[in-house]
Amino acid sequence: MTSRPHEKPVRPLPPHPDDAAWNRAPRPDEVDPAVLGALLRRHGWQRRGGAAGRYGRWTPPGPGSAGTSLLVPESRAFPDSDDLLGEALDALARSATPAARELLISLAVPSDEIRWWRDAPDGPGGAAPWSADEQLRGAARQMLLAAALATRARAGYHGARHRRPAAALLQDVLVGPAAEGRALTAFAPVPAGRALAVTLHHALHAAREAVDYQRATGGMDAFDGAVEAGVSRELTEALTALVRGTEGARVAVAWAPAAGIPEGCAPAAEPVEFSPGDLPALRAAAARYLRAEPSVPVQVTGTVDRLRRSGPGGEGTVRLRVLAGAEVPHVRVTLGEEDYRVAGHAHLVGVPVRVRGRLERRGGFRRLTGARGVVPVRVDDAERERLTKALQENLDCFEEDPGQGPPEAYRDGDRG
Repeated sequence: MTSRPHEKPVRPLPPHPDDAAWNRAPRPDEVDPAVLGALLRRHGWQRRGGAAGRYGRWTPPGPGSAGTSLLVPESRAFPDSDDLLGEALDALARSATPAARELLISLAVPSDEIRWWRDAPDGPGGAAPWSADEQLRGAARQMLLAAALATRARAGYHGARHRRPAAALLQDVLVGPAAEGRALTAFAPVPAGRALAVTLHHALHAAREAVDYQRATGGMDAFDGAVEAGVSRELTEALTALVRGTEGARVAVAWAPAAGIPEGCAPAAEPVEFSPGDLPALRAAAARYLRAEPSVPVQVTGTVDRLRRSGPGGEGTVRLRVLAGAEVPHVRVTLGEEDYRVAGHAHLVGVPVRVRGRLERRGGFRRLTGARGVVPVRVDDAERERLTKALQENLDCFEEDPGQGPPEAYRDGDRG
């Protein structure tokens, strides 16, 4: 018997904040010639002459570029500036190269660019294994999520905390074309995604310095200080996933020319490199962060959505959908007989409960230990409606753990 429908309601995805710009090519009157020139230089295009002070002739990188060029005005000071920009944009739109597509993305949605490279062994005929692309994308997403978590709080181990707002921050990130499992670019729109890019920039350099210190001295102390820069177990695991099975990997963050350089960041930072020789230090750091992160004293308010105990009396376990007091979607709590009875009655009448305890790092901060003082929280009709609406809007955050069945209000003959 279950207390929820077999199928979750399907809700439409929220619209991208820049849908209008993303669904069409940028117009000449929307493009700053200086920004276009900076992006061309970043993507390896070379300026090869042109009328000084008026326009530049740019050719793309790589072989086979002879005869292909763009005329880009240096400013809007001349009447033909829009015509030249329009011709350049048309040429980029007709090009099939990944660099041209990335240029158009950056022009349509001004973004900080995050790039990953993996030096993976070639397969037959230079092809990459199918799993290489999955590994690259998976590691890149892990890394972005780790940076998003660090924008919410600095911690050596985040576990399940702050996952919902961190995942929401990633919804605005765009992804460019991948290069056979070896290269990938993400675009973090500014200003919404700038904090994500800045945090990742600082965290990558701090992780590199901490790894260098560990390999030179054998000490792990530098990883403790790196937490303030955004390094965490989640980031070290993402770096491990990126490097594993390669001859080396690199990550670079490049700032949107239209938005300028963030305070405290280098204008043109070199890619941060990691090698297979760094893996022992990264794995040791991940284990250290897990051990060192302390449990957290909290006072949680939540609704009871599952109760379980082995007999008609004694202690039992309840699961709370968290409404306030902890940055996790749900927690499990072992309660004594009286507190368990209070939780059962609160479930029957449909009111939340409040409980104090310590949020344990074991299991990802999903378990409350030392729980005490379970009390129902009285709410008026308006507040009850607000809480119900909040739960309905976040059903996707309250998935069951793998291997568990659907929630049941009472089990094993217990009726509160």
